[in-house]
Amino acid sequence: MNAVTASIVTIGDELLIGQTIDTNSAWIAQRMNELGISINRRVAVGDTIAAITQALDEEMKNCDILFLTGGLGPTADDITKPLLCDYFGGTLIVNQDVVTHLHDLFAARKRFITARNLKQAEVPDVCEVLFNKAGTAPGMWFEKNGKVVIALPGVPSEMKHIMSVVALPKIAAQYTTEKLIHKHIFTAGEGESMIADKLEEIESRLPEYIKLAYLPDAGFVRLRLTGKSKQPELLETEITYFQREIVHILGSIVVATDSLPLEFLLIQALEGTGKTISTAESCTGGGIGSAITNVPGSSTFYMGGVVAYSNEVKEHVLGVQKNTIVEYGAVSEQTVTEMAIGIQSQLKTNYAVAVSGVLGPNGGTERVKVGTVWMAFANETNVVTKEFKFHYDRERNKDMAIKNALLNLLRLVQGKLG
Repeated sequence: MNAVTASIVTIGDELLIGQTIDTNSAWIAQRMNELGISINRRVAVGDTIAAITQALDEEMKNCDILFLTGGLGPTADDITKPLLCDYFGGTLIVNQDVVTHLHDLFAARKRFITARNLKQAEVPDVCEVLFNKAGTAPGMWFEKNGKVVIALPGVPSEMKHIMSVVALPKIAAQYTTEKLIHKHIFTAGEGESMIADKLEEIESRLPEYIKLAYLPDAGFVRLRLTGKSKQPELLETEITYFQREIVHILGSIVVATDSLPLEFLLIQALEGTGKTISTAESCTGGGIGSAITNVPGSSTFYMGGVVAYSNEVKEHVLGVQKNTIVEYGAVSEQTVTEMAIGIQSQLKTNYAVAVSGVLGPNGGTERVKVGTVWMAFANETNVVTKEFKFHYDRERNKDMAIKNALLNLLRLVQGKLG
């Protein structure tokens, strides 16, 4: 049996002008990957009949499953449903189950239902309705010439609900696929070209059904081994062997053998230790704490933080000595050291990180150039400081500062920061 493939077409002018970021495609691609279904293409088109029709014609030639998201609402610019009805030669009919759901939904929200709202219950008679308990627009499943077209709402929560509850089980039941397995190695400290040089020999030994990908980002490189086979047990053994070989070759630059973001790895490293962390941030503006608190269960380990953007807050809240700032500056090894000790003492945590820097585009001096960031990492017995020189715009400098703070805090917890 040939490999099953899919394409994704996202619909909406808001996607093309950058007003809305497309997260639906990434989520659908991840779910297809879990089923062993490869994504051929991801395409964004505007709210026009010509653009959507052209995308349908082109993508249906080259995939087994075509996902459409967007354009299923009740307003004039939502043209996907009538277009699909015409495309597949159907007639719009009223689905009474959807009518009942709409009345119940609006009653529960204590809102008046309009004729426009009830038009959501109109669906092509040539589709299978994918019921949407999370919202008003039902999904639709079409089949033609052995191909499947799945139309979904553009609202991410509704799309995910329909996919998870209805579409994914139906896809899994209808298609037999090869097992797709990924293994990851997360590295820091060397660029992808240097890593590639070290792995040249092992890459030459990879069988054709196992691929190695390099995914660089903000000073880190994630490596991904991907294999596909109808014998998943054998594939698991083989791909794990190559993962271990790569870890052995790369040595100390390996941070983790996982695809999780740094903040998840940090909380994972803290589990079972009984240890806690705190943050004192200046230039990152609470970004480190925000990343940590995005992780479910982080409240067990993260006690809190202070955004000390001004020198007054550094002094009066964190206890940094005024003479330290006068003599060495707010962006200095001495200041971040006192910030880390101050937050660790106030919140009584085992670990602490403090950050102060100049992210740009202005604010630099002859002594402290734009892009300079000092960080301090404290445990119960020691404080380790690091200076970074970032050379990008403000947004990327901030992102790199946050990620490097999380990375070194993780290394501190792992006992690898010296």
